[in-house]
Amino acid sequence: MVNLALISGLFAGFLIGFFNVFPMKIGMNTYTYVLYGLIFFVGAGVGSNRGIWKYLKKLNIKIILVPVSSIAGTFLSIIPLKFMLKNLSFRELAAMSAGFGYYSLASFMISKLGNQTLGILALISNLFRELFTIIFSPILAKCFGNLAPIVSGGATSMDTTLPSILNASGKEYSAISIFNGIVLTIVVPIIIPLFF
Repeated sequence: MVNLALISGLFAGFLIGFFNVFPMKIGMNTYTYVLYGLIFFVGAGVGSNRGIWKYLKKLNIKIILVPVSSIAGTFLSIIPLKFMLKNLSFRELAAMSAGFGYYSLASFMISKLGNQTLGILALISNLFRELFTIIFSPILAKCFGNLAPIVSGGATSMDTTLPSILNASGKEYSAISIFNGIVLTIVVPIIIPLFF
């Protein structure tokens, strides 16, 4: 249902932009306010979830290696991509990948920072990351270990991909999965502007 709403919103935005229904001057100001609103709600969502803080108190410091692995793996994947997508620079590929699965915020931020085409590519690539995790979590867990689906899910490991991850890895990995999602969700609005 969420994906249908996302695709419908994208299509409606395309039509509004194509027919110049939305004046660009008003549009740019609106982008800025919506972006600030998105970042505010990310912080409010993380801060208000009392269950998350209880989980975090129980965890070992080594848990930080999970989001670090997710970030490192994401950026290492740029190397083979560069050979396939010769028209995109490493900087553009890194910005696109820095959504860590958080497609709505990543695509919006990249579009706001001045590259709407790259914003659309970020939306598609991060959406595929989420879908890949949902579909292939059992195979990832079997072939690479129980942390692999969590790393694959990136920022979505605390919400949309969490049921698939727990089904593949086990309920005992819920705290690690939620922690990974929180860290990567916080990191997205910090890392993406660095590439611009």
